[in-house]
Amino acid sequence: MAALGGDGLRLLSVSRPERQPESAALGGPGPGLCCWVSVFSCLSLACSYVGSLYVWKSELPRDHPAVIKRRFTSVLVVSSLSPLCVLLWRELTGIQPGTSLLTLMGFRLEGIFPAALLPLLLTMILFLGPLMQLSMDCPCDLADRLKVVLAPRSWARCLTDMRWLRNQVIAPLTEELVFRACMLPMLAPCTGLGPAVFTCPLFFGVAHFHHIFEQLRFRQSSVGSIFLSAAFQFSYTAVFGAYTAFLFIRTGHLIGPVLCHSFCNYMGFPAVCAALEHPQRRLLLAGYALGVGFFLLLLQPLTDPKLYGSLPLCVLLERAGDSEAPLCS
Repeated sequence: MAALGGDGLRLLSVSRPERQPESAALGGPGPGLCCWVSVFSCLSLACSYVGSLYVWKSELPRDHPAVIKRRFTSVLVVSSLSPLCVLLWRELTGIQPGTSLLTLMGFRLEGIFPAALLPLLLTMILFLGPLMQLSMDCPCDLADRLKVVLAPRSWARCLTDMRWLRNQVIAPLTEELVFRACMLPMLAPCTGLGPAVFTCPLFFGVAHFHHIFEQLRFRQSSVGSIFLSAAFQFSYTAVFGAYTAFLFIRTGHLIGPVLCHSFCNYMGFPAVCAALEHPQRRLLLAGYALGVGFFLLLLQPLTDPKLYGSLPLCVLLERAGDSEAPLCS
């Protein structure tokens, strides 16, 4: 954090197309102070989001329907108010992105169909191995699975399941809104797009540490196991956050990260150990390897900004004179 006031981070001027000295870029606070404003705003959002989960006192576990319903209310309130934090940040820093706040946060119609489909397809390719594993372990055939998926009764059952709504709808929507759509526009002018991809997920990963308190409270495991699990969860949520931040910047849409988040919540972390012990482990391991290989091969083509129109965050940096942002081309 101490590096925020030094040369490692830069605040981009967006008041005129030509570069200005950093000290006069905004006609207000210096670049170090403005970077601190950005970091403090992101930290405040993260704390508000996690804190909203604990405004309700209850002796019940987090998966109880009554607890989930109460948390829906508080999280939706915080998420609905989160754009106000971006608005306040804009006023405090003097940054004018040259586009509407909603557009900057990924709410736009231009390129929405590829933005919804292609990132989800890319993520499903990455999960080729786990999808094969799920298919092999499911006793029903493809036709039966399609009937279940398409049956209105199945969807009605899902919509009344509080855990399903939390994992597939509310958590992906609110977390991507707060931790991607609100935080990235505030961090990018300070750090640049590349570092923002790796800085933003740190707030997302740390926000998941609150699960430690609930596990300790209900003594669900030993203290060592709980902290080891929390460290592991921080690691993969940070990696996942970097991936959805990359998708948000490259597509300029919120819908892609939300759908990918929902899909990953459904799939869970890949059961690699189970795959190693599976009767058809060679086929499964080949699926895992092919999925990762094709994912890396298609990552750039399927997120090519040309498919999605003008990208708001890239426009913001172009107005600042940073027309060579690598993620914008």
